[in-house]
Amino acid sequence: MRVTKKKLLFVASEAAPFIATGGLAEVVGSLSKALAKTKRYDVRVILPLYEDIRQDYRAKFEYLGNFNVNLSWRKVYCGVFRYVLDGVTYYFVDNEHYFKRHGLYGHFDDGERFAFFGKAVLDTMGFVDFYPDIMHCHDWQAAPALLYLKTEYCHYVNYRLIRALFTIHNIEYQGKYDLGLLENLFGISRDYINYLEYGGAINLMKGAIELSDSFSTVSPSYAQEIKYEYYAHGLHPIIRRNGHKLCGILNGIDIDYYNPATDKALFANYSAEDLANKAICKQELQKMLNLPVNAHTPILAMITRLVAHKGLDLVKAVMEEALQDDVQLVVLGTGEWEYEQYFKYLAGKYPDKVAAKIEFNSDLSRKIYSGADLFLMPSKSEPCGLSQMIASRYGTVAIVRETGGLKDSITPYGVGGNGFTFANYNAHDMLYVLREALKVYRKGEEWSKLAFKAATTDFSWSKSANEYETLYNSILK
Repeated sequence: MRVTKKKLLFVASEAAPFIATGGLAEVVGSLSKALAKTKRYDVRVILPLYEDIRQDYRAKFEYLGNFNVNLSWRKVYCGVFRYVLDGVTYYFVDNEHYFKRHGLYGHFDDGERFAFFGKAVLDTMGFVDFYPDIMHCHDWQAAPALLYLKTEYCHYVNYRLIRALFTIHNIEYQGKYDLGLLENLFGISRDYINYLEYGGAINLMKGAIELSDSFSTVSPSYAQEIKYEYYAHGLHPIIRRNGHKLCGILNGIDIDYYNPATDKALFANYSAEDLANKAICKQELQKMLNLPVNAHTPILAMITRLVAHKGLDLVKAVMEEALQDDVQLVVLGTGEWEYEQYFKYLAGKYPDKVAAKIEFNSDLSRKIYSGADLFLMPSKSEPCGLSQMIASRYGTVAIVRETGGLKDSITPYGVGGNGFTFANYNAHDMLYVLREALKVYRKGEEWSKLAFKAATTDFSWSKSANEYETLYNSILK
């Protein structure tokens, strides 16, 4: 007997490996691949055809055709391209006026750009004759697709049974626009204003939460945190009101992509079962960054965006005190001028202890993940976080603050966990835990066991995909 696969459509503004600015792309690319691998889903992903999409992929895209999208009073060209990768069918929505420009976000007309994308998603369903059982929308840029589905398109027979899941990757970015644009730009009737209006403005994320069949976040702890004002950036009343349809599922990482046994960026390959070559990675990293080569001096690493909510004010408060210990600090990232200058200052003042690379460098990040001993991530808030998982995968022990996905993925060494944690957003609590970690590091055998535990923690997408399957099934019921 042939089993009919459930049809699943991911709607997102980015996806690895085609185009990525952060964790959202990794989630969309990896989760779709993991679900397709189960053979229980016909998985498809739809994205804008940005100019910045990698050219080696663009050259292989198949042109399917074009049509016009009705966006309020406009009739707008829409081309559709297709590409299949790892069992997932990808569609790319083409409109050069909206997407033939550098950079994905931050343009003056982002509201119109993603309104067009949302409408194009639903029209593409008809164009390619694919009406999913579940449309899974990610972050505010995909919210218009959900809003159109639940307002204008739900009156059409092919769209009535489509269920909508909305996932919040970062609640800080909500898609806020002037209320006067509701009909003129978005083409949404004022009959639906109560769903979208919040604080005197259009709030696309709020509308998606209200109209979704279910909504989720990228870790169980973050799902609880965003019910409170401190974390919710003003949306906590909406989250609470819709709390009955909220759940949190911890992201995973692509363990084939992040694999120290096969990673070509490493100075030497190794596995969780045999970490011996990690010492070579450390030695070569020290040489590369002009730090004293010393196998016994632990390397503390940070690979992060240099912005306040990553806990960098805590780092500024106590790092010079921490550097009085026998430890080296390696920092990689870009961001706010204040923090870029701070780490440059540290590197200048402590050239034998600190290396600061103020840049985005994927190759160097792998060398740091593999060559470091400890990985510091003291975030004020962190919906999920992937860096702590990647570091663990490479046998580098994480030190994190207990928030969001950091709390759900790293458990305290003192109770048999895979890393070190602190709860209060306090610089000296962080310093205390860092010094505890350094004490364990100096107990060689204990540290080896801890590094093994970190490296063998299951952060694969298969576990997360199973939880999403459960969620999908509950929505379809």
